[in-house]
Amino acid sequence: MDTGVAEDTLREVGEKSVSVDKAFKVHPRLAKHHIEPRLKKLQNNKSIDWATAEALAFGTLLKEGYNIRLCGQDVGRGTFSQRHAMFVCQDTENVYIPLNNIGKNQGKIEVANSNLSELAVLGFEYGVSIQSPNILPIWEAQFGDFNNSAQVIIDTYITSGETKWLRQSGLVLLLPHGYDGAGPEHSSSRIERFLQMCNTPADVSGNHMVQNPNLHVVIPTTPAQIFHLLRRQMKRNYRKPLIVAGPKTLLRLPSATSTLDDMAPGTSFKPVISDSLATVPEQVKRVVFVSGKLYYDLAKAVAAAKDRIGDAIAVVRIEEICPFPSQLVVEEIERFANATEFIWCQEETMNAGAYTFVQPRLQSLIPAGSSLRYVGRNPLAAPVTGISHVYKTEQAQIIEQALADI
Repeated sequence: MDTGVAEDTLREVGEKSVSVDKAFKVHPRLAKHHIEPRLKKLQNNKSIDWATAEALAFGTLLKEGYNIRLCGQDVGRGTFSQRHAMFVCQDTENVYIPLNNIGKNQGKIEVANSNLSELAVLGFEYGVSIQSPNILPIWEAQFGDFNNSAQVIIDTYITSGETKWLRQSGLVLLLPHGYDGAGPEHSSSRIERFLQMCNTPADVSGNHMVQNPNLHVVIPTTPAQIFHLLRRQMKRNYRKPLIVAGPKTLLRLPSATSTLDDMAPGTSFKPVISDSLATVPEQVKRVVFVSGKLYYDLAKAVAAAKDRIGDAIAVVRIEEICPFPSQLVVEEIERFANATEFIWCQEETMNAGAYTFVQPRLQSLIPAGSSLRYVGRNPLAAPVTGISHVYKTEQAQIIEQALADI
């Protein structure tokens, strides 16, 4: 589905997303580190970051008449001080939401900073989601694993409501996810639990695909991807819950940026992103499938080892885990037709992350006689150890194993 928008419109929306009246006094640090950089990026059409792409998705949907409700702990600012959807005047303490002032006849965005009561809040947001298909309802957890306090709502309503009551929900869950050396309670969105509740078949080698998946579960790695996901959520003619294992470190990673061209007409969300650095596909011996921020570590390591390994390794990103993009994965396997080794690489522990979901699906697609090898952390009761030097050692070992013996 084409979810792109004209470049002129993107620039207009982007500029208005940080525009205020002259009498409104913005905090000087916000002006220096948020407003001015965004305007510069839009002008130069490069290094569009995650928060800017999100604002462009919100603004263009509002311009088209859709309404948006963004709810969660400190969502106005964003957990990582990246969003700043609402400004506070330093003189009057009045609150101003720039996205509600894009133009005439636009939709409205409601920014609701909620308390730490995920069960009640997510229950309310589910109700909003079935009230009208023209509202984009988003609940963002302060950290991804905060969804565990709302597990009853997730199990009883979000993942199974359409099956039980034929009521579609377009609710979006933004769950910051990623191992970065922090403690076990702030690292994992427990993506494996959502995948366990997906109703798609494990054997995707033939015509076995469920035509009506109950969830869409994604792990996007570029700002353009989240732009298209949010727009797709409203532009298609049906509604499904969207579970986003969102970024933390990628919010400001220089290599994890996009351009306005990536959001222009004719562009869309990519469930699979091929390896553009593997310029000689017939020389690829090993295909490494990966999701999430680990891709950037792998890509950097492969590039650094280019003189030694040449084009022997291709790193393919699977951005949409459910419904599993089997046809696109097959196209990647056929592109690297001489590959004999296939790896699923993840930074999560073996009993977490996407591995147990993707393993039977990838295994059913790779050539007969080949087996899918796992590279990642060993099983653990907790998401991570919470010990920084252990994290760094494990992360280095994962990269080393993915590139070893080639």
